[in-house]
Amino acid sequence: MRNGRLELADYVTLAQFREAVRRLCRESEGAARRRGLTPQQHQALLSIKATEGGEALSIGRLAERLGIRPHSTVELVDRLVQLRLVERRPDTLDHRRVRVFLTQRAQSVLDGLAEVHLRELRDIRPALEVMLPRVERLSGAADGAATKLADRAE
Repeated sequence: MRNGRLELADYVTLAQFREAVRRLCRESEGAARRRGLTPQQHQALLSIKATEGGEALSIGRLAERLGIRPHSTVELVDRLVQLRLVERRPDTLDHRRVRVFLTQRAQSVLDGLAEVHLRELRDIRPALEVMLPRVERLSGAADGAATKLADRAE
């Protein structure tokens, strides 16, 4: 980056990085579909599994994590219940709140999908190792350029 402007090599780095991320997403979505899940269902299962402390998620918290509205989350959970991948249970402290738990079947599906993801990450790791330092450099340069512009505006 010179004078706050990206050079061709910088654009090449950004393009390669986005291609690597998109490839990972495409593989992930394909793997989920081959197991009968939509990408959003897969993401919901991952979010439930990745809950800190192993606690189940409420519908509201799951909606926040997925970036969708609570009523859409209820519909998503309904479909996951029909697939026998999650269960709803009342919160032990607040019976108005419902918590969502993974079933053993969901755990099995997630285990299979994790293998696919780890394999794909291993495949793109060499490219990421080359690109990430460049992306960090660009990001630092962009932050510096933005600060300069903000200082000029004041």
